[in-house]
Amino acid sequence: MGELGRRDFLKLLAGGAAFYLLAGCFRKAGRPTVAGSPTVVGGPTAAGRATAVVTATPITPAVLRNENRPGFYIRYFRPFTPPSIGEWRLKVEGLAKNPVELDFDDLKGFPFVEQASRLKCVECWSAAAKWGGFRFASLMELVKPSPKVKWVHFYCADGYYESLRLEEALHERTLLCYRMNEGLLPPEYGGPLRVLIPSKYGYKSPKLIIRMEFAEEELVGYWPSVGPYSADGDILPGLDHPLDLKGPRKIPGGEVVYPDGLESRSD
Repeated sequence: MGELGRRDFLKLLAGGAAFYLLAGCFRKAGRPTVAGSPTVVGGPTAAGRATAVVTATPITPAVLRNENRPGFYIRYFRPFTPPSIGEWRLKVEGLAKNPVELDFDDLKGFPFVEQASRLKCVECWSAAAKWGGFRFASLMELVKPSPKVKWVHFYCADGYYESLRLEEALHERTLLCYRMNEGLLPPEYGGPLRVLIPSKYGYKSPKLIIRMEFAEEELVGYWPSVGPYSADGDILPGLDHPLDLKGPRKIPGGEVVYPDGLESRSD
């Protein structure tokens, strides 16, 4: 979500709007090194409101594609057919004592946390929602990563990939989400499971995650490897167009919080 498609980016270049985006949103980064797919061993037994977004039990759409849906845009880097909740599995592996494979019911065994946060896109729009899920520390208690771990790599159902420093994953505002606005997180916005890290652009919050890998080395994400995006993804000072509020508005950088936004009314 929040990722600007390459074809759309080229169109913006042609129209001159890319100058505005480049001035406020982007920095260059290097090429990625994609890890392999090690075998997973074992498995666990443990168990607001954004404008125009109403969630309930998600119905898996035939194909997910970008859509400027009022209140909260839908963004994936390519069209694809998502797995159903019943089919979905999350493999957690890498440098860890207890690699696991989770299904959706397993997620409910982690201590539940809710927060109202605004997601900011490099396309210069933002939208807020009430998110529910669990903190990364709860997953680490189960998996027990090695002391050598410095990075967490994320691989998604559409082929997308990203990584976060371990300290970023453990930040108090970073959330592994499976609920949105009092309902299950729909596939359109990353369900069954996505990352939310409000201080970074949306491309650093991977959606519909199917594999996590604890690692010693960085994996440069997809968009920083193909476009003018920073590898750190930190939100820069510039202009924002909130979809759920009247705008545009200037932002100082970092997590976007508006006094009249959902993110300020509840948490």
